[in-house]
Order: sequence, then structure tokens, then C-alpha cells
Amino acid sequence: MSAGGGAWTAIAMTAAGCYAVKLIGLSVPAGLLERPLVKRLAALLPIALLAALTALQTFGTDRLHLVVDARSAGLAAAALALLLRAPFLVVVAAAVLVTAAVRAM
Repeated sequence: MSAGGGAWTAIAMTAAGCYAVKLIGLSVPAGLLERPLVKRLAALLPIALLAALTALQTFGTDRLHLVVDARSAGLAAAALALLLRAPFLVVVAAAVLVTAAVRAM
């Protein structure tokens, strides 16, 4: 089998998996989705996933080591801007500028 055939197999399996996940989501009874606990979990899940992604991208490396570097300073600047209720673009700009400044040092 050529390398291209394996890639197409992986693409087909991924597409089938995505379709199956969508189908499972559509087959959940509406009554189940109206429960307060399910609504609360559905509201909190994106926040938890974004926090996990942010932590991985900020403190992770290709190894199993915790890294505190310029990215951490940028995240701290963004958190401070959020605490001060700055607009979103100001939060992003603060993170970018602090990260660049720390890397330049």
C-alpha cells in the first residue's frame, strides 16, 4: 500500500467518525437536553476546553516539563487586562506586547 492510500484511509475514517458523532448528537432525546444539569454542563464545557487549550499552549512543550517563559508573562498581562475589564482587542494587544517585550530581553 502506498503512503497516499494510507492517508486517504485516515481521511475516510475521520470523516466517518465525525459523521457518527453528529448522528449521535442528533439522536439524543430533546427531553434530556432540557435538564438543568445538562444545560449547565453544556454551557461550561467550551470554557473548560478553552482553559485547557490555553494552559497547554502556554505552559507545555514537546516534553513532559512545565515551562514558564514569555508566554506565561503574556497570559498574565491578558489576565490583568481582563480583571481591569479592558476590551478584547486591548487584552490581546497587552498579551502580544508583553510576550514580545519579554522575548526581546
